[in-house]
Amino acid sequence: MIEAKGLTKRYGDKTAVNDLSFTVKPGVVTGFLGPNGAGKSTTMRMILGLDRPTSGSVTVNGRPYAGHAAPLHEVGALLEAKAIHTGRTAYNHLLALAATTGIPRGRVDEVIDLVGLRDVARRRAGGFSLGMGQRLGIASALLGDPRTLILDEPVNGLDPEGILWIRNLLKDLAAEGRAVFVSSHLMSEMALTAEHLIVIGRGKLIADTSVTEFIERASAGRVKVRSPQAARLRDLLAGPDVTVADIAEGTLLVSGLTSDQIGTIAGDNGVTLFELAPQQASLEEAFMELTGESVEYRAPARTAERSAA
Repeated sequence: MIEAKGLTKRYGDKTAVNDLSFTVKPGVVTGFLGPNGAGKSTTMRMILGLDRPTSGSVTVNGRPYAGHAAPLHEVGALLEAKAIHTGRTAYNHLLALAATTGIPRGRVDEVIDLVGLRDVARRRAGGFSLGMGQRLGIASALLGDPRTLILDEPVNGLDPEGILWIRNLLKDLAAEGRAVFVSSHLMSEMALTAEHLIVIGRGKLIADTSVTEFIERASAGRVKVRSPQAARLRDLLAGPDVTVADIAEGTLLVSGLTSDQIGTIAGDNGVTLFELAPQQASLEEAFMELTGESVEYRAPARTAERSAA
């Protein structure tokens, strides 16, 4: 379990994390989302005691990370998969970690098999591909059989089989009662993996909610309507709090009215409907809508002239 209270980090006149409070509960995969520069990496570093908060506090399983006598047994972390001794084999890298906290040699073999590195365990880690390095980093995080996992972009560099593997692994670990905290830019993968979301922008909390509620919040009031009388229906639906957009010939996207309200208006006025479907945003669409004002690094828009060139 992770508990952050009023967590703040300043670097000179720049505030990277601003009064951030949240809880990562056991038994759930919690996604940690935010645009580049939002403060996600800084937050994770403060959780692990790598950066000291300017103010506020954060605990893991009831204590600051530094307060645990055997932190590898409490917290498993993957922040930078390539932060390893490149001259060591995967096996020796894990063996060295195990030796520092009294983890038995047999556990090294277990995690090597768990992450699928048995065939390359005796190869030097410096020659590993990005995906193999990720698997080694995940093995390191799991070495102490910790109650809490903190993983930054764990699917980075993995092939489709590897992505499916890590998705199922994280769900299984949460099902065992562990707290699993995962940062990722792959919205489609977060939608399939996480149950809860913590979303930040410019260091501040934007959302702390379930994935379902987060998507529903962005989907509210959008209805797709197909009708051979779309132009007439558009006029009938017009109102001060209603937006109607033509998205294809004979097809409207209506915001501000429910499907029941639209159906009633159409029926009362003899308008034929071919389709009346409430629209659900994807996690990516919901994320873009809620964090649009918090994007710190944005590429300039392409002009029509550039697009045509």
